Amino acid sequence: MARLTTPLTDFYVVIPAGGIGSRLWPLSRADAPKFLHDLTGSGSSLLKDTWDRLAPLAGEQRVMVVTGRAHRAAVEEQLPELADLNVVLESEPRDSSAAIGLAAAILEKREPGVIMGSFAADHVIKGTRFFNMAVAEAVEAARAGFIATIGIVPTEPAIGFGYIHATEETELEGAPSALKVDSFVEKPNAHTAEEYVESGDYLWNAGMFITKASVLLEELAKTQPELHAGVVALAEVWDDHAKRGPAVDKIWPTLKKIAIDYAVAEPAAAAGKLVVIPGEFDWDDVGDFASIAKLHSSGYKKDLAILGEGARVLSDASSGILITDTGRTIALVGVKDIVVVDTPDALLVTTTANAQKVKSVVDALRISGRDDVL
Repeated sequence: MARLTTPLTDFYVVIPAGGIGSRLWPLSRADAPKFLHDLTGSGSSLLKDTWDRLAPLAGEQRVMVVTGRAHRAAVEEQLPELADLNVVLESEPRDSSAAIGLAAAILEKREPGVIMGSFAADHVIKGTRFFNMAVAEAVEAARAGFIATIGIVPTEPAIGFGYIHATEETELEGAPSALKVDSFVEKPNAHTAEEYVESGDYLWNAGMFITKASVLLEELAKTQPELHAGVVALAEVWDDHAKRGPAVDKIWPTLKKIAIDYAVAEPAAAAGKLVVIPGEFDWDDVGDFASIAKLHSSGYKKDLAILGEGARVLSDASSGILITDTGRTIALVGVKDIVVVDTPDALLVTTTANAQKVKSVVDALRISGRDDVL
């Protein structure tokens, strides 16, 4: 099942491509977010890798990308097969509930009863066969009326991810691995994460959701009725180009900013309507520079990962990651687990242990009015 010969029936892929990736500044910026970059050395951006992984599951004409107006040209350049009607543009970021909710409303209006799967544009997944198997089970769970998510079997007590607690088997036909979700847990401390992993009852929350578009909209209507009304109103006029623009300008800025986990997933879990498929594949959300270093280290922490075409680097007894696009000669001597990101207008130097703190730099720059480097 590594390569599907036929797409899954009635299935539509949605790729939310938003956010600026604050923890990857100054590489990731508002006008060039992380999903547009090649961070794995594959020769393709995270977005293109995501497309290549998902398009066979639904068919190239059944993949929708929700992104910002400023990123349309880059997205279309990287994804020439993306159908014009499947480019959904946000006038400004309103978080995942608005983005995924609008996609659901548009798809349900176009194709009542459609099953949709939402997958982030900026995650790294290795193990296509097992990923495909998990999605196929999730689609079967969606056919049975559930909202399904794919949780990742933990390989370590990571504190950078949220967790899903699930132990009860569902015995769903076509989805033998499905478990009922009891609860979602925010990012834990190190001790708690160790307990989660040792128990075997927790999975990493990878933010993948598969369900009938109508079911997602029903849940959204219960918890966020104003947001639901807004996306449905937009969907009603979306395919009328003359009406779409004015409607977006009027309605989109009023939509509440809230993550899909809080608006839909957690309430659905509490109501017994959410199941999780354990994913037996390698996954990383590339959430910070430590993640990128790990992706390139092949398990050898002593290595220095170097990214950047034509990078001119001298290294002696150093490890970590160096990313450059300036052509400047950079020398590292005797530094361990270092992070250096060299761009024409900003330089970041930190360590892999402090990689999560980069977001605070972005926040400080924003408060100080330094939007020119954001």
